[in-house]
Amino acid sequence: MDTQHTSAPTRSRSRIAGNKHPNRGLIHDHTRHTARFTVIGNHLAQHPELSLLAIGLGCHIQSLPKGALVDIKSLAARFPEGTTRIAAALRELETHGYLRRERVRVPDGRIVTRTVSCNQPGGSPATAPRAARPARRAALPAVPKPTHPAPALLQAATDVLTGLRRTDPRLLLSATDAEHLVPGVAAWLERDVTPGAVRHALTTGLPPDPLTRPAALLAHRLTNQLPPIPPFRTPASPPTVRHPLRNCDGCDRAYRGADAGGRCGDCRTPVDR
Repeated sequence: MDTQHTSAPTRSRSRIAGNKHPNRGLIHDHTRHTARFTVIGNHLAQHPELSLLAIGLGCHIQSLPKGALVDIKSLAARFPEGTTRIAAALRELETHGYLRRERVRVPDGRIVTRTVSCNQPGGSPATAPRAARPARRAALPAVPKPTHPAPALLQAATDVLTGLRRTDPRLLLSATDAEHLVPGVAAWLERDVTPGAVRHALTTGLPPDPLTRPAALLAHRLTNQLPPIPPFRTPASPPTVRHPLRNCDGCDRAYRGADAGGRCGDCRTPVDR
């Protein structure tokens, strides 16, 4: 009865069986990259809530150069997963802060969608990627200049601009923006376009979306829709200034004049004329 059971495992073999097999599990065979590589945070590569497709898509997007197309159609043409799965993965990345989509107005007045890739969601502005930092406001596009910038002409142009907000409240302009646009409106008025016609050209057919920078849109219209010079006047000839109606101090008849308290042509003395 003291015969040993050869089938019973020895103490050392039992310890090996209880531990993980030494040949199982991941082994890294790394070579240091010196070119064409992207640093990906483990918070993305090992994200506990993102799907494998979203993690892979996020890594792919972070490896792309600035300006690359990352819309659903472009990504579906690159990968075999299809538009539905790619759209779902993009929504996951947006939910967790790795992607941000912004609608911005470019200087020519168009509204475009810009995709911002964040390699560290929630990072401070100092450590955030350059694309995620607030962009410096671009200068307004140049506008036409009047040939003869008379004070009365510039004042009429200012009145047109300040009155635009009564037609569309979105066209409320700052003093700096209005000062930039005044010469452009004056150039229209100098070409015998009435203030009402200028107002109509600037306010008709505006996009329904919020106007991110209305002054840029107005500058674009003032330049691209500038009417031609009237055929009866050359660029060097001064514009005809239409003075307001006033009462003559001599005969009390109405006449057009630059200054109040003047006299009509019939009542002026030779010295006045």
